Amino acid sequence: MTAAAVSTPRSVRSNRFRFGPLWLAAPGLAFLLIFFLVPVARLMGLSLEDADTGAMTASHYARIFETDVYFRVLLITFRIAGLTTLFSLLLGYPLAYWLSRLPDRTRGTMILLVMVPFWTSYLVKSFAWVIVLGRTGIINQIGLGSGVLGQPLELLHNELGVMIGMVHAMVPLAILTMLPVMTGIDRRLTQASATLGATPAKGFWLVYFPLSLPGAAAAGLLTFISSLGFFIVPALLGGRQQTMLAQLIIVQVQEILNWAFAGALAAMMLLAALVTCWVYDRVFGLSSLSGEPSDGKAGKTGFLRALGLAILDRVASISSAIASGSHRLLGAAVSSRMLGIYSVLLFAFLMLPTLVVLPIAFTSSQFLEFPPPGYGLEWFRTYFTSDLWVAATIRSFGVAFATAIVATVIGGFAALALARSRSRWRGIIFAFFLAPMIVPRIVIAVGLFYLFAQMGLVATDLGLVIGHTVLALPFAFVAIAAVLKSYDWRLDQAAATLGANRVQALRFVTVPLIKSGLTAAFLFAFITSFDELTVAIFVSGGVKTTLPKQMWDDMILQLNPTLAAVSVVVFIVVTTLLLAAEKLRRST
Repeated sequence: MTAAAVSTPRSVRSNRFRFGPLWLAAPGLAFLLIFFLVPVARLMGLSLEDADTGAMTASHYARIFETDVYFRVLLITFRIAGLTTLFSLLLGYPLAYWLSRLPDRTRGTMILLVMVPFWTSYLVKSFAWVIVLGRTGIINQIGLGSGVLGQPLELLHNELGVMIGMVHAMVPLAILTMLPVMTGIDRRLTQASATLGATPAKGFWLVYFPLSLPGAAAAGLLTFISSLGFFIVPALLGGRQQTMLAQLIIVQVQEILNWAFAGALAAMMLLAALVTCWVYDRVFGLSSLSGEPSDGKAGKTGFLRALGLAILDRVASISSAIASGSHRLLGAAVSSRMLGIYSVLLFAFLMLPTLVVLPIAFTSSQFLEFPPPGYGLEWFRTYFTSDLWVAATIRSFGVAFATAIVATVIGGFAALALARSRSRWRGIIFAFFLAPMIVPRIVIAVGLFYLFAQMGLVATDLGLVIGHTVLALPFAFVAIAAVLKSYDWRLDQAAATLGANRVQALRFVTVPLIKSGLTAAFLFAFITSFDELTVAIFVSGGVKTTLPKQMWDDMILQLNPTLAAVSVVVFIVVTTLLLAAEKLRRST
């Protein structure tokens, strides 16, 4: 009796700590704990320390709000991030809606026109906008040459230039975030509303639009948080009045060496990101970020729901009147093609930087002129014969390859763990693996720099691989998790009945069947690393220079056609990888 009573708790304890699916996420959790959570937490801790005595203090935060210049930069950052989010959603929603209505195969092809600009380096895009918007740029040349303009427009080094560059960079992110939700909406719902007497405008605003709101809100969340940490576009296209928080953090770390104040600035950015996530979670639920159905929180407040429906009903009435007017003015045929025409124009806007950079890379001129006065391969020869450029390129390929392997393996095991587990910890673990995507990159980069300085990993390839893996891991994790959602686990059970153990079932059954997700994860992680600049600025130490870091250094010093040649190389690499990913997706 006593022995039985004693043995029962032991068996319970052994079952409680048995090796289950969730343990497969342990390597990823340990990696993120050491190289993501600890550096960010340590940086936040520095913001509360006195640099001389080490005592706790709030003086660094007080300095932000008491010093006019810092407080103004804080407001500028929030304003630019907010406006970027607003315009990205307004411009991206119609295109995402148009794409969602296309047949699957056609949609896959058209999405490439969004994916290529999305994964193209921010440096390449900003470099192109300098050529387009400058005083001697394409727009001013066309305006002056046609007689429309009497003098050059000031389109660069002001807020207009920053907004153009920022919105261009964020619209693809907004579209790709909204699209999965929109494609999951049943079109028969709007058709049913039409049978009940609703006009097309009312069917859209009162039926389709509310169902697409979780996707639009998720796009707004990711766009706003990404915009908070931007520094490339403001630094190259803006002026002093458009200085953003990330630029101040870089100055505090690299030039003034004031870690505590840099930590306070980073904490303000992180706080804004967390508050935004909290608001989104309260309204929609963070689960909708993964493409799962929302938590249904949006419908819990009756007053707000009634107010929202009243506003949408009014918008629908106005839209119906506008649609009727356009039908009478333009005709039914033209009106029905307006959305397609808009989509073509937005595609042209997204592809414009690429179309500008390509011919300039082959120019025979010593200056950035468009159109080029002649063509040649001089700047490609300059690139391929430069030891500095070649070394940076080789290092970028090596670091990206190592990053892709590590991120795919860790992310694959984590995605497999969450797919097989029904533990109550699944939601928390899922959010933790997505966290590096949500926390601004500049915060992660500065935290890693402080940690690596103590570990001796600054200016090492290993430090670059670790830093890039932190950023690439969420992309690899999501890519594999998306494939595992539709995986039939009965195949593994069938393998087990035939004598296969777990490792054999994983090796010979699971991995071959999800190879498309694994390959996509590898390619996305590779692109993330190959194009990454923020971590490279800090961790490279000016010695282990990657291709984006070398491009950044040259852009700061002097713009020349060599950068266009390098941009073409980067574009070719990214496009080739994306085409490979799309081909693999279609083959499965």
